[in-house]
Amino acid sequence: MAKKWTAIIDSDHKLVDLKLKEVWMYKDLVWLFVKRDFTTRYKQTILGPLWFIVQPLFVTIVQTVVFGNMAGLPTDGIPQFLFYMSGNVAWLYFSTCVTSTANTFVSNARLFGKIYFPRMTSPIASAISAFINFIIQFFIFLGFLFVFMARGSDIHITWAAALTPLLILNLAILGTGFGIIISSLTTKYRDLQVLVGFGLQLWMYFSPVIISASSLSPKMYTLMMCNPVSPVIELMRYGWLGAGTTPLLFWGISWIVSVIVLLFGIILFNKVERTFMDTV
Repeated sequence: MAKKWTAIIDSDHKLVDLKLKEVWMYKDLVWLFVKRDFTTRYKQTILGPLWFIVQPLFVTIVQTVVFGNMAGLPTDGIPQFLFYMSGNVAWLYFSTCVTSTANTFVSNARLFGKIYFPRMTSPIASAISAFINFIIQFFIFLGFLFVFMARGSDIHITWAAALTPLLILNLAILGTGFGIIISSLTTKYRDLQVLVGFGLQLWMYFSPVIISASSLSPKMYTLMMCNPVSPVIELMRYGWLGAGTTPLLFWGISWIVSVIVLLFGIILFNKVERTFMDTV
């Protein structure tokens, strides 16, 4: 009597193969990876998960003092603390998606070499972990927002706030796409692990995190909005603070770039997945 196999493992993959059905079958494993990320990241730390709160607050305070008070950079007429915190919350989510998925192959090499499971579960778990961090930090931002509103600050919530789920999804796709591209390349070129953090720092200065995009010249504004992260941050800031610009055209371009980056990352990821154990 012929046996009925429940799964067949082979090396024949399509170029763009998300394996969503297979990933869904391993959804429990995804949540175990999420739990593992939280446990290992804050194990043997004094503050533990409180770093979710401390990190954006500390960065925002430093930027308020240095760029707001000392350098006197414009903040579209809104409180400096809220201006910088709104940019940091969005940027930290994007950068966390990149950095957490950039080490997918290297950090999981031993696990990948012992047992089969859909490799895409690892970057998906990293994106979910980053999203949980974002939710905590975003609610902290909302807390400060309502405090400033109660004190009579000239800020108001606009229609663009309803776009927040799409804006976050945009950042998740873009960050995860870049992360899995980097993770695929680091199997051969370990230098990229060092360059990721440095590159993200430079990238931040080309985004409207500490700079008001509306204060730039038309040429510089266009150049900054060509950065796919910039229109997302600008729309989020306009939605929740009522200041800045609404670069909807550039946001559409950002979506196109994000999808292309993710598709290219999946193609590269699936290709490297077959032979990465020979090079890691």
